[in-house]
Amino acid sequence: MNINKSIGCEVTTCKYHAKDQQYCSLDNIMVVQHHNNAQTVEATDCGSFENDNK
Repeated sequence: MNINKSIGCEVTTCKYHAKDQQYCSLDNIMVVQHHNNAQTVEATDCGSFENDNK
């Protein structure tokens, strides 16, 4: 598995989590917003998340 040390991640349930280290394995991610004018961390998410259905 490739590890992208430019993208830290602690979401171990994500398909793209590097598993043995707290990084993402994707080359890039898409950050998405839930509101037209995102003002808080809670108003955004990693749109590249996919559940790792183990």
